[in-house]
Amino acid sequence: MTISDPASRQFALGEIDAEANRQLTSLEGWRKSIEDPPAPPVRLPTGELKRLSETERDLYDEDRLDHHARMLVVATSFVEKTVVCGRRLVLLNRHAISARRGLMVSGLPGTGKTSAITQLGRAHELLDRARHPNVPDRIPVLYITVPPAATARMIAAEFARFLGLPVRARSNMTDIIEAVVGVCVDTRTGLVLVDEIHNVSQVTRAGGEVSDTLKYFSERIPATFVYAGIGLETSELLAGTRGAQIAGRFTLVPTRPFPYGDEWKGLVATMEETLLLHDHPPGSLVKLDRYLHKRTAGMIGALSHAIRGAAIDAILSGTERVTKEGIDAIPLDHAAETTAKPLKQEVTQ
Repeated sequence: MTISDPASRQFALGEIDAEANRQLTSLEGWRKSIEDPPAPPVRLPTGELKRLSETERDLYDEDRLDHHARMLVVATSFVEKTVVCGRRLVLLNRHAISARRGLMVSGLPGTGKTSAITQLGRAHELLDRARHPNVPDRIPVLYITVPPAATARMIAAEFARFLGLPVRARSNMTDIIEAVVGVCVDTRTGLVLVDEIHNVSQVTRAGGEVSDTLKYFSERIPATFVYAGIGLETSELLAGTRGAQIAGRFTLVPTRPFPYGDEWKGLVATMEETLLLHDHPPGSLVKLDRYLHKRTAGMIGALSHAIRGAAIDAILSGTERVTKEGIDAIPLDHAAETTAKPLKQEVTQ
């Protein structure tokens, strides 16, 4: 099946990304995310490219579009710090009976928080598999996201949903929690990742009950808990007595926009190396690294979106190269666009 209409192609690729994000919150989807990504398609020489039929060319381009739609995970210093800190806490908690320490990953949107904690989870799961080969019934990692306006029951249901446990309308909280704890203990869950934790407010009754439920899970499940969210240092998650308990037990790893420097230049070079375009001069994006830093405000999420989006447009339009003009045409998130507006004004004046 081919998708020849550009708008349809972009919609299909967006659906692929959305489906990948949804899959993390189920055991089957999480396990799929652990596997190595598929090998990128081979870039055909010009002679072979010209010999392709129209259908073959559509299929070839579709493979390249899918390749550029995939989010590239780069081992940045922040990801490495999160993995090291998380692994340390897992080891320190190994023989703890209670009051296990946790990890909080905090920062602005687009700074790589989710990528960092999922890489921590991946490292933990692969190590567990290596230590316990041919034992398929272990569930070393559990991943959930906190819904907006979450209730305690909703959080318990998210745990159950990841594990594939049924949650019926007549199921009470005790039933759900006991089922979740029983499975996690039996399957040796050692790491629990809780994303979007900024949705929990300690100043509301519902938020306090969510916090209490997470704390109860952490006391019943012998695992290291990792929270990730936006601006946790000043959020209502750390307000009041409950917040003080979290602050006293969790190590904070903050993430910030990347400064312009060697690591940023390396990020641009790494992303450029993944491009599968037929008329893109090697190194041309590296020459734009300072412009890219200003355009994206140093946000790795915005950088990835801009380069991948421009690469997709280059295939759809037939230009087969990523240029400054092509990147300018990619709408970024509001924060990056607001930061980049003075830059655009300077260029046009």
